[in-house]
Amino acid sequence: MKTAVLAILLFCIMIFPHELGHFIAARRMGIKVNEFAFGMGPVLWQKQGPETLYSIRLLPIGGFCAMEGEDGESEEPRAFNNKKPWQKIVVLVAGSFMNVVCAVLIMTLVVGIMGFTTTTLDEVTAGLPAEKAGLLPGDKILQIDGTEIKEWNDVSAVIYAAEGAEIEVLVERGRETQVVKMIPAVQEGTDASGNPVTGYVIGVTCKVSHSPFKAVTAGLQSTWNMTKTLFESLRMLATGEAGVDDLSGPVGMVNMVSQTSQYGFWYYGFLTAFICINLAVVNMLPLPALDGGRILFVLYSAITGKAVSERVEGTIHFAGMMLLFGLMIYVSFNDIVRLFG
Repeated sequence: MKTAVLAILLFCIMIFPHELGHFIAARRMGIKVNEFAFGMGPVLWQKQGPETLYSIRLLPIGGFCAMEGEDGESEEPRAFNNKKPWQKIVVLVAGSFMNVVCAVLIMTLVVGIMGFTTTTLDEVTAGLPAEKAGLLPGDKILQIDGTEIKEWNDVSAVIYAAEGAEIEVLVERGRETQVVKMIPAVQEGTDASGNPVTGYVIGVTCKVSHSPFKAVTAGLQSTWNMTKTLFESLRMLATGEAGVDDLSGPVGMVNMVSQTSQYGFWYYGFLTAFICINLAVVNMLPLPALDGGRILFVLYSAITGKAVSERVEGTIHFAGMMLLFGLMIYVSFNDIVRLFG
């Protein structure tokens, strides 16, 4: 039940803001919107506004924005087909833009709640090297063996590189600095494969910051990193380094929701943001039936001064839609095979 609810929420976060972006942009561009719906399938509730029909439908997996003249010619002056090229492009891009906004907001919320590690000590474990050397909670680590400590990960990296030898730690305590020496304690353990590994610890933990400003910056950076990862995946698909069999469809997404939800809100948040970025980027690809393909037709007409006939454009988009459905069926079949195979 939990997986089903989270999966539905994921699809809503993916699709509904996308259509809301189209709706807001269309209204701003003066385009008549015939219907704006939350959900798909049979109508559960509807209300007629001054010109737009607002509805809630049975299947809460997204929504749609039905604009006048979007898929055919219309004599209505405020129809989509009668607007200027730049206005059409703004409306078409708005959906993916909203997906990016959602991803940034989700990542900002996730990293903001999780917090950020600092180089200031929170706890010093009794009996371990740091406590014996005189380190105290509130001390800020500046350097270890002459290496500047910029973030908490640097602490473990420098200690590990010392391989158990004595280290010098420069700390800031109040307005003063002091140097302490210690020999890290050996810690035996195993890696993910069960192989024995040797580590070194001094017995400290760091304070966690929850700065809203850092959360926004980290949210933007995380979203950008996700975008770069997605473009790298597209490059691998284009060059043959990855194949269609490596893709996942709705079934695979539900399975990923089930897996990530077991590890907590943070992992589910990362997954949701990443899928939002996927939808934003893929939808801008210059392929039929996608907003990117529609933009291509708008640009062609604007550059050549020749409008593509409704029949030709409709046929191309229909063919593209059928190919996308076929691809979705194929990857969903592969998802089921991987799940139960």
